[in-house]
Amino acid sequence: MEQQRVCLVVEDNDDIRGLITVVLTRAGFEVRAVASGAEGIAAAADPAVSLVTLDLGLPDMDGHVVARAVRALSKAPLLFLTARSEEDDVLAGMASGAAAYLTKPFHPKELKDLANRLCPAVSAPSAQNVDAPQISQANHINGKSFC
Repeated sequence: MEQQRVCLVVEDNDDIRGLITVVLTRAGFEVRAVASGAEGIAAAADPAVSLVTLDLGLPDMDGHVVARAVRALSKAPLLFLTARSEEDDVLAGMASGAAAYLTKPFHPKELKDLANRLCPAVSAPSAQNVDAPQISQANHINGKSFC
C-alpha cells in the first residue's frame, strides 16, 4: 500500500489548475489547489504537503515572493510551472528555492514524470508485516547466520 502524497497546486488559471490536478491525481497524489499566492502560502504550512507546484504569474503577488515564503514554511520540493522561459527567469526561480522548473505549455507526461521524480511514491508498511522481523540477506552466507 502506498502512502498518500499531497501536492499543493498554486495556479490562478482555472483550466491549467484543472489540468495539473487531473495529471497529478492520476499520478497518485492528493491534490490541493489554490488560485492565489496568499492562499498558497497559507496552505503550504500544512506538514502533509509533500510537493508544491507554483506559477510565477499570480494575480496578488510575485511567484518568487510566494516561493520564498513557502520555502520558509516547508521542506517540500517546489516545482515552478510558468510561462516565463528566459534563462534569467529560470535562474531567478532556482534562486527562489525551486527544485525544478517546467515551462508552459507542458506535456502532461513531463509533469507526471517530474512530480514523481521530485516526490517518489513510498510504500507504507502493510498491517500484516508491521511486526514481522526483518531479515537481511547480507548477514547470511550458505545458510549460516552471522548476526
